Amino acid sequence: MVTSVLSTTFKEAIIWATLFICLQIASPYPSEILDREREALVKSGWWSNLISTNSSDHCNWIGITCNSVASVTQINLGGEHITGELGNLNLSCFPNLEVLQLVYNNVSGSIPSQIGSLSKLRQLLLHRNNLTGSIPSELGSLRNLENLFLAYNHLEGPIPTILTNLTKLKTLSLFSNNLSGLLPTELGNLKDLTALDVGENNLIGPIPSSLYHLTNLTDLYLNLNRFNGSISGKIGNLKSLIHIYLSSNNLQGIIPNEVSQLTRAQDMDFSSNLFSGQIPFTIAKLSNLKFLDLSHNKLRGPIPVEICNCSSLLSLILRNNGLSGSIPPEIGRMILLENFDISRNNISGSIPKSLHSMSLNLSYNNLEGEIPINLRRNPPENFIGNKGLCSDLISDFHSCSKRYTLSLSAIRFIKIFLPVIIVLILIILGILVLLKPEDPELQTRAAMSRDVFSIWNYDGKITYNDLIEATEDFDIKYCIGTGGYGSVYKANLPDNKVVALKKLHHSETEELTFVNSFQTEAAVLSQVRHRNIVKLYGYCLHKTCMFLIYEYIERGSLFCVLRNDNEAVELDWIKRVSIVKGVAHALSYLHHDCSPSIVHRDISTSNILLNSELEAFVADFGTARLLHSDSSYITVVAGTHGYIAPELAYTIVVTEKCDVYSFGVVALEVLMGKHPGDLLLPSPFDPEMRLTDVLDQRLSPPMKRKVVEDVVLVTTIAFACLRSKPKSRPTMQRVSQELLSCKTPMPKSLHEISIAELRNRGRYLLDESMT
Repeated sequence: MVTSVLSTTFKEAIIWATLFICLQIASPYPSEILDREREALVKSGWWSNLISTNSSDHCNWIGITCNSVASVTQINLGGEHITGELGNLNLSCFPNLEVLQLVYNNVSGSIPSQIGSLSKLRQLLLHRNNLTGSIPSELGSLRNLENLFLAYNHLEGPIPTILTNLTKLKTLSLFSNNLSGLLPTELGNLKDLTALDVGENNLIGPIPSSLYHLTNLTDLYLNLNRFNGSISGKIGNLKSLIHIYLSSNNLQGIIPNEVSQLTRAQDMDFSSNLFSGQIPFTIAKLSNLKFLDLSHNKLRGPIPVEICNCSSLLSLILRNNGLSGSIPPEIGRMILLENFDISRNNISGSIPKSLHSMSLNLSYNNLEGEIPINLRRNPPENFIGNKGLCSDLISDFHSCSKRYTLSLSAIRFIKIFLPVIIVLILIILGILVLLKPEDPELQTRAAMSRDVFSIWNYDGKITYNDLIEATEDFDIKYCIGTGGYGSVYKANLPDNKVVALKKLHHSETEELTFVNSFQTEAAVLSQVRHRNIVKLYGYCLHKTCMFLIYEYIERGSLFCVLRNDNEAVELDWIKRVSIVKGVAHALSYLHHDCSPSIVHRDISTSNILLNSELEAFVADFGTARLLHSDSSYITVVAGTHGYIAPELAYTIVVTEKCDVYSFGVVALEVLMGKHPGDLLLPSPFDPEMRLTDVLDQRLSPPMKRKVVEDVVLVTTIAFACLRSKPKSRPTMQRVSQELLSCKTPMPKSLHEISIAELRNRGRYLLDESMT
């Protein structure tokens, strides 16, 4: 019996020993190596705020995936607001790691050389962090790597040629860093590469011909660099391309006909280069093309009729070239076309009536004739700069019907009646002079008549007496506000129209500074035409009474509306985004569509007015300055405290970037409901602060995805505009375009988005002047 029991126990011991040995053989890594993985995770400090319990099983921690023997295979901590240096995580402790994903965080420091030990790594995703230093050559050891994302960091130096050892690589994304030097020709050896994104860096030299061997490429982003040379006809080899962006470089020569072989292409952006010659007619073969931007080049010749065969085209942008000829009527057949911009060219002829209702910009060409009625929803500024255009429906243009009649009448008048009338007038004046004794009062009136009183751009008649009677000689009860150099009065005219009068204070008519400001506002507003800029009807310039006459904006200043709880609630998120867009479009027009450019110099919520529909209008141009190309821009400091760009503290050189900064302040103030205050400071702030913490608490947070995306986009752009260095701020034209495109990646919910993240996001809005 005892012998039997001992025999059974011995057998069980043998079985357990065998199982233990088998488990040891099955697991290539002993427990101390697994413990080392856990210890590396703990020492990084990234999980200290992510672990709710003191679980010893790191495989259950957030973002950690393990294999069957508890070895870490994936680290996914995207958008978890982790901080500290990447080197804090000892990468050499993870021999089984296949995925390392730390996107949308605040990870800093350089990429450690230990990363070369991750021999099984397939995905390395480190974009949208604060990584510095160079790209380590050790990355070339990751022979299994398929996707490498290092975009939106601060990496510098050249792109190491050893990356061409990564023969399994499918995506290489280095966008928005400070990389320099040439693009390695060896990249052409990465035959499996489907996406190459090196945009927004400082890369130079020609585009390597070896890139045309990458026949699997679907995405090619070389934009916002300093590439030069021409595009080879071999680009036609890249038949898989869907998105190709070469904008904002120094590329020159012609656009080769071979681009027509990119039949899968949907987006093609060659803008802001030095391309010359004609637009290739073979582009008609690109039936899948949705977005084509050839603007800001030196293209010549006509718009090819064949382009109308691009039946999928949604946006066609050809502005700022030397294109000539007429607008092909066949463009009217492009029923999907939503955006057509040929401004600032030499296009002549009439506007085809076949064009359907779309957003189009035909300004600054040589067009003539009537503006078709179906295009009148476009703002007048999209037609200005064409002296021959007329319209019976758009008030900013002279009437087409009157133009012909007046021309015939003028000819008859000049030939027959004018000489007779002149003689009669001279005889009558002579008689009056001889018979009428001199009257002191008459002399006074004659002196006053020599002063300027001008009315223009108003549907009706205004006389000086009408304005004086309407305000009872500027009685205080008609005063609706006081500005920096005058008071504003509301005047109800006899025809029931309402206008606003800005009257210079009597004591200030003798001050040269105030008179100059008055004259500046009159000069500036008399030449601008934009739907979001207050319209000036006229002015009176007299030594005893100076005032401006402009359209009455019902709701008053944005500043006052935001500070009234009841009125602020009326401004929902959609209206607030619309206000920001309106101001951006107005400033873009002043900076880029006026010649010379106009800098407002005092953009603030006090100088933005709202009408009854809560649409925004930029007003108060008393400190505006015209920027001539040969001007030194030197002037005295002007503006409203809290909105003035920081560079004006140490320089008095004024550029458009001063308005960009002020716009950033206004954009944040609109979303926050109050002045952004400390958010303007470059000093460190609470890294845990969320966007929802600073949005106007009088409104419920936005819920609809489209509205959330718009709010995030406005905030991102605002922070980009607030950068301390003027050259690092985007232009208002770029801001206006971004707000029109409304492209905002939303990888997480509104409540998860931090202010720190939005500050970093805006780096893609790099000013083109820096490239």
